[in-house]
Amino acid sequence: MLAVSAGALVGVALSPSALSMYTAPTAVRVQPVTARAAMPSMGRSPVMGAPIGAQMGEQVQYEDARIASAFQAAQPQSPATNVLAMFAVPFLAALFYKLGQSSVKTSQPETKASPQWNMATATAFSTAKSDAIFEEAKTLMPGGVSSPVRAFKSVGGNPVVFDRVKGAYAWDVDGNQYIDYVGTWGPAICGHANDEVLDYVKQTMDKGTSFGAPCALENELAKMVIDAVPSVEMVRFTNSGTEACMGMLRLVRAYTKREKIIKFEGCYHGHGDAFLVQAGSGVATLGLPDSPGVPSAATKSTLCATYNDLDSVKALLETGDVAAIILEPVVGNSGFIPPTKEFLVGLRELSTEYGALLVFDEVMTGFRIAYGCAQSHFGVTPDVTTMGKVIGGGLPVGAYGGRKDIMEMVAPAGPMYQAGTLSGNPLAMAAGIKTMEILKRPGSYEHLEKVTKRLIDGIIAAGKKHGHAISGGNISGMFGFFFTDGPVTCFADATKADAEKFKKWHRMMLERGVYLAPSMYEAGFTSLAHTEEDIDKTIAIADEVMGLLAK
Repeated sequence: MLAVSAGALVGVALSPSALSMYTAPTAVRVQPVTARAAMPSMGRSPVMGAPIGAQMGEQVQYEDARIASAFQAAQPQSPATNVLAMFAVPFLAALFYKLGQSSVKTSQPETKASPQWNMATATAFSTAKSDAIFEEAKTLMPGGVSSPVRAFKSVGGNPVVFDRVKGAYAWDVDGNQYIDYVGTWGPAICGHANDEVLDYVKQTMDKGTSFGAPCALENELAKMVIDAVPSVEMVRFTNSGTEACMGMLRLVRAYTKREKIIKFEGCYHGHGDAFLVQAGSGVATLGLPDSPGVPSAATKSTLCATYNDLDSVKALLETGDVAAIILEPVVGNSGFIPPTKEFLVGLRELSTEYGALLVFDEVMTGFRIAYGCAQSHFGVTPDVTTMGKVIGGGLPVGAYGGRKDIMEMVAPAGPMYQAGTLSGNPLAMAAGIKTMEILKRPGSYEHLEKVTKRLIDGIIAAGKKHGHAISGGNISGMFGFFFTDGPVTCFADATKADAEKFKKWHRMMLERGVYLAPSMYEAGFTSLAHTEEDIDKTIAIADEVMGLLAK
């Protein structure tokens, strides 16, 4: 009776006019539900120290959404129904009062119940503002972007235009929120807009944005790199990974007094002319230009071998006069393709035998899969290393380094010229220093391995559950998969994957709030800001999408 009385009072208060004035806040607006994952508890990141709940910013729907919907359905439609409503509304309110009491009880700690995510589906996904901005961008910039892969050509549809990022999340200009597994293509290893990194950059910015002169921060970051990376005794900072690779190429040729280089099909080393080479058929061929505007003379000394195939490398070395063997120690630009330990060890032995330098392009893997880079992870030390992405903490940066006797060829210490107006920029140095400080803390790489393995194992399990051919893996915070039965050991294997299925997968995941690299030939990345709850939510969405793809 007490509940009915209370319901009667609520019934009087809930008049049609009062209900019509109420608009549910964004966090509780009713959306179609297609999958659920557990709501994260208020914990703390093992490395970052900030409350996880504060980083999440997730929209949660409670039983109130059902109540609002029921009240709207009960609105009087005629004088006759008004009379009915006078009696019905109090009893409905009483019922919801009892349900509310029950809900309160079940939310008490002793019952161990917790609210759940309600994932929005494609029906709530709108990109009108992104589309308008991109259409304008196409009239201003080639293809509407500043880097080709961002245009979504490989997956179809228009790209979403980002408005802001924080932690593991990104928001577009239409207000859609995503769990982000691109991380600005790798640099955001501490999470987007990390507070500690931003604070240090702001402090540095107060002193100026660029000096064009020596800066003490260069020394600090250089010492951190030298201490961490086995192959590096001296380092030269640049403004991008491409620039680092261009400087490296000139250096290895200057040091060895040879011109030929060996690269691997599917490995990317920036857009320098000598690297834009497409391998022909057969074990190894002379490279042909892979882009208009690249003269044949620029690539005639570029030889292509097959990744994870030592015989293809040895055959090229026997042609003589090879300056260097250059590779991604873990391929990330043909999708995620790991090396075998025997392959890396064999390259080290072959390069030494034939007098060539061994170069690891760690622009992507550097400080991503281990604090000492891939060379530390695998225990194979190259002669020269290129770096970028992570060591700039999200600001433009690149670097190449190696043995002291090799690096002393670089001007002004030696005759090999390379320069850059913004090289060693204080803001990039500051962001890199703070990022590396965070990564060095206990538990950093353990967290990356834990969440990334959970993610890729979950995606692959979901794919197999629904009958898809799928294979993939991870090393620390770097991962990838292909819609093909594995193993994928080289670029030729990767091309056998189902590209059409990946296009559909990418769009359906995007529409459900998961932002992945818009190409099956790109690796994915996690960060210290990603939580197990983020991973579980992603896996739940992946399971739904894999099911839809199987129909």
